Amino acid sequence: MMIHPATAHFAMALPVVATVFGLAYLYLRTEIMAKISATTTFFAALAMIGVWYTGSQAGPEIIDYLSKSGKHELLEHKELGEYLAVAMGIIALIQITGCKLKKFSLELLAIILLIGATGVTFLQGKHGGEIVYNYGMPFKAYMIQDTLKEAAKTADKAEDDETKVEAYEDALDEINSISEEVDKIYGNTPQESDIDKDDE
Repeated sequence: MMIHPATAHFAMALPVVATVFGLAYLYLRTEIMAKISATTTFFAALAMIGVWYTGSQAGPEIIDYLSKSGKHELLEHKELGEYLAVAMGIIALIQITGCKLKKFSLELLAIILLIGATGVTFLQGKHGGEIVYNYGMPFKAYMIQDTLKEAAKTADKAEDDETKVEAYEDALDEINSISEEVDKIYGNTPQESDIDKDDE
């Protein structure tokens, strides 16, 4: 099962929360708000590192289901994710250091960098969505379409009905195999078809 989509939600939300607390600290300038801001930034960094790790595990599982453009997009997505993980780690370190040493200049720098990283995180999320919906899903449909086209060619060349039926049965088996592999990757549980229910 691929857990990257679930961890991605944390990586999107926590930098926003950290940014809000960071801006609140800049306005209030209290010690408790400084600690809250530094803590949320630390957890945002952990989330970003976690989502980068799960993404690295998920990439090899889905790359075969992407078009050439999708594969290129996936590699860029992975690279930007790595940069964000490193950047968020550095930002958290700067802010925690500033909080410990009570250096407002360091905290201000960290919060400014955090705002920039949060913006890039939204861009990263947009690219992740495009990989799934603009490249992954349509390419799955193309794979099914190609399978059916090959079955139709085989059936057209066949002289007897049995061979024609067999060609389409083989195509159906291949389509089912594609769907099962995708369901396995995303952790989906396929619903029972009406035919399966009738057989019971």
